[in-house]
Amino acid sequence: MREWDTRQSAQEIKGRSLLRGRKVHYNPGVRTSSGWLKKGTLALVMAGTTAGMYSAQEAPLASGARILLLPRKMVAGERATLAVLDVSGRLTPGVGVVFSNGDKLKTDATGRGLFVTPLDPGTIYASIEGRSGRVSSMIQSMAEAGSAKQIVTATPRVAALTDRFEISGKGFCGDADANKVSISGKPGLVLAASPAYLAILPPEMDPGPAQVQVSCGQRSSEAFTVLFVSLDLEASHAPLGPGEHRSIAVRVRGSTAKINLEARNLSPEIAELQGGTMVRVASSGGAENLARFELVGKQHGNFLISIRLAATAGPPRP
Repeated sequence: MREWDTRQSAQEIKGRSLLRGRKVHYNPGVRTSSGWLKKGTLALVMAGTTAGMYSAQEAPLASGARILLLPRKMVAGERATLAVLDVSGRLTPGVGVVFSNGDKLKTDATGRGLFVTPLDPGTIYASIEGRSGRVSSMIQSMAEAGSAKQIVTATPRVAALTDRFEISGKGFCGDADANKVSISGKPGLVLAASPAYLAILPPEMDPGPAQVQVSCGQRSSEAFTVLFVSLDLEASHAPLGPGEHRSIAVRVRGSTAKINLEARNLSPEIAELQGGTMVRVASSGGAENLARFELVGKQHGNFLISIRLAATAGPPRP
């Protein structure tokens, strides 16, 4: 899945907001369950991917769309599904998406969009209408990617319970909801899809290894195992002033192995992430299993740091 800056079927989770992932905000006034935070305080808020359908009053505004999820691989002439998220990771309806070949679509009430992949193999680009930045996908020919059977060829070794993960292969359904994904016996939600790719949101479950089973109609692949971990942020809520240093710790639960994490600074003019705009570190491993990132305040204002797994993919493991 390419991004720029990003349990059931959508019908079954109508009205629920399952906020996934985590981001750190430096905000002049963030509303939380305990009230308003004072100006300049560091607030930990949930972000990432949110599953669900929304009423007109509840739906995120299309103007807030920030992340476009486009399948990495698609098959010429076959259907595919993309998804659009806002900065808080909520699926966002009514968002225009423009392709480099001139095609356009708008996301539906679920925040996703079903379309037919162009017939010409090669690279295609897409972007959120009215915003800079674009994502790419490789269109494969039917001869190259077609299959009467469903085969999973690449999966993550480790995935976060609070974020989407992706798998590659053959024989998936391009219509996201036509795929059935079972994770430890619980249904996952397919966000983006093509016959060669799926982006999946895990269900609510405990961290640890879990068996994943994928099917589409009469086709199904061999079950494989993914280690699911939870990521818990630990940081001070005290104000962060210009020139002040602040450590952000991420605790990995569900594994004692060293886990690679990636932090991305989405507002470098407000705060500096030590090591660059995008920094990767490995957790300590062991019972504590902590990873640390260092921030330095530059000026008063809002800053946003996203932290995700730096996952690597490989052949599926039984």
